[in-house]
Amino acid sequence: MRGERRGQVRLLTDAAPARCADLLARGQVEAALVPVVEYQRVPELSVVPGVCVGARREVRSVVLVTRGAPLEEVRTVALDTSSRTSAALLAIICREFVGSEPRFTPSEPDLARMLAEHDAALVIGDPGMTFEREGLRVYDMAALWRRFTGLGFVFAMWMAREGAGERVGRVDFAGARDEGLAKVEEIAESYAAELGRPRADLVAYMRENICYEVDEEMRAGLELYFRLAHKHGLVPANRPLKFLGTGGA
Repeated sequence: MRGERRGQVRLLTDAAPARCADLLARGQVEAALVPVVEYQRVPELSVVPGVCVGARREVRSVVLVTRGAPLEEVRTVALDTSSRTSAALLAIICREFVGSEPRFTPSEPDLARMLAEHDAALVIGDPGMTFEREGLRVYDMAALWRRFTGLGFVFAMWMAREGAGERVGRVDFAGARDEGLAKVEEIAESYAAELGRPRADLVAYMRENICYEVDEEMRAGLELYFRLAHKHGLVPANRPLKFLGTGGA
C-alpha cells in the first residue's frame, strides 16, 4: 500500500474506498477517501469541503448489468463487495422509484459468475468499464439517479476522524485534486494497456464523466441520498453534513 506525505498527514493513494473506510472506522488512519454512505455509519466523522468523486450524469464505472431483463423485473442482484455507496444507491432506486425489492447478495466482481446465479450484477471500477456488453442490458447508476432526481451523485469524499481536524486541515486536498487533473493525459497513458482501453477513452472518462467538486447541485444530491438511505433503513441516522474546520454545515 503506497502513500505520500503532505505536511504531517500520510495519505493513502492506492487503497480501495471500502478498505479506506474500514481503516478510518478502526482509527488506523486519520483521514481517507471513503464511500459517502460511511459518513452515516461511522460516528464522529467530518467531510473535507468541496472535493469529491462523483458524476453529474453518466459515471460509466458504476453499472447494473442484467441478462436482458428491465430493472423492474430484476429479483436477485449480485453486489460487488466493494460497492457500499452504490449498493445503497441501488436499493434506494429500487424501493423509492421503481417499487421493487430485489434480494441482494455480496459477490466477488466476476460478471459471468454473478449473472449465472442472479438476474443482475452491480459492478464498479475497472470491472464496470471493461466487460463485453453484447447481449446485456446495462444501467449506469449515476444516470439512473439523474433520471429519477434531476441531480448529480457523490460516490466518495475525503473524511477525517474527530480530533484530527487541525492536522488534516493543513492538507491541500483541492490542490492535490488539481494536480491530478493536470496530469490526466499521463495517467490515462499509464493505465490504457492495463485496462485494454484507448487512452482517449480514459481521458474522456476522467474529464467528462467524473466530477471532482461538490457544488450546490452535487450537495443537494448527496443530502437527498442520505435522507432516502435513512428512510429505507440503510443507515442508522441522517446526520447533517459536518465540514472539516467549520464545525457544521
